[in-house]
Amino acid sequence: MELKRVVVTGLGALTPIGNTKDEYWEGLISGKSGAAPITYYDTEKFKTKFACEVKNFNATDFIDRREARRMDKFAQYAMVASDEAIADANLNIDSLNKLRVGVIWGAGIGGLETFQQEVLNFAEGDGSPRFNPFFIPKMIADIAPANISIKHGFMGPNYTTVSACASSANAIFDALNSIRLGHCDVVVTGGSEAAVTIAGMGGFNAMHALSTRNESPETASRPFDATRDGFVLGEGAGALVLEEYEHAKARGAKIYAEIAGGGLSSDAYHMTAPHPDGIGVIAVMKNCLDNAGLNPEDVDHINTHGTSTPLGDVAELKAISSVFGDHAKNININSTKSMTGHLLGAAGAIEAIASILAIEHGIVPPTINHSTVDEQIDPELNLTLNEAQKRDVRVAMSNTFGFGGHNACVVFKKID
Repeated sequence: MELKRVVVTGLGALTPIGNTKDEYWEGLISGKSGAAPITYYDTEKFKTKFACEVKNFNATDFIDRREARRMDKFAQYAMVASDEAIADANLNIDSLNKLRVGVIWGAGIGGLETFQQEVLNFAEGDGSPRFNPFFIPKMIADIAPANISIKHGFMGPNYTTVSACASSANAIFDALNSIRLGHCDVVVTGGSEAAVTIAGMGGFNAMHALSTRNESPETASRPFDATRDGFVLGEGAGALVLEEYEHAKARGAKIYAEIAGGGLSSDAYHMTAPHPDGIGVIAVMKNCLDNAGLNPEDVDHINTHGTSTPLGDVAELKAISSVFGDHAKNININSTKSMTGHLLGAAGAIEAIASILAIEHGIVPPTINHSTVDEQIDPELNLTLNEAQKRDVRVAMSNTFGFGGHNACVVFKKID
């Protein structure tokens, strides 16, 4: 069958460097760091005392107070970002065939803060099983797309993809295929996460995954730098409205870019470490290019997974060199996690948005905090270090990889 073309018509972002899509973009191109000391709890006994929190967020500015109390923070973030994307797409909700509008969302963990608080409350009590009646519906990862669907009456496919840090890229690829295959006209997709909690930080610290650069949080996320010592945990949400091309044209929608394809693979190697030869990463980028009908030479920009971990950054860049060959040095490579931190299940969504906006504006955001060359990294690669670079971006790829070896990749191109 002939696959339908799919385009991006709406964007929404709630991030550590900006609470709207436009604020987020300004933060990216200016090289703003979202890292700062944690404000949510006492960090005195923690190895890592900082994170990339969402700033100046009050859920009741956007959501009815009663409804907000029934949502974990990750679901609140999802509602705010998706509402922005839907408004940005200028969708007339009442004119849509709601049976053909889906919500496919990504979350790696879900309601961690809710789970944590209910367990703490039980532990501090008299042993009686007194739990909040909203404990389960607040915690489950699929409640975010459920809430979006309920608010707008969208009755198409509705579910959450869970593949650790690849979750929202996975969701975007599923949304693409849902429209490509003719099952939907429109899909609201993306991801959200809110894991800057006692349990979240404590768990990642126990794995030795986080940076401990407590003396300088704003420089702690330093992908590709020889002195990197782990990732910086972030939180927030990103939302995209994907739409069948003819459907979007018929209503005169603004089109940001076409989503050309995507790919999935597995490392099948280790619970948390990447394959040192990047075999799964090579496979996912090749799968993505094949799925999109693109050649390696077509790609102008890659927003890497680039978490600022000693093993992961090198493995990914080696994989890029393997897939793209001599053309790799012509690609603007970056890691926006240097600014936002790592949003786990929401990373793929906000990084896809960064890639789309790079196409729209002809600017590639920088990889900030680079000061020391890593001799394991090919010096001919353009890692877009420390300052944004102007460039006509026709094709942009976004990589996301998750614990367990889950790899997802999506690629966008300028609309013809």
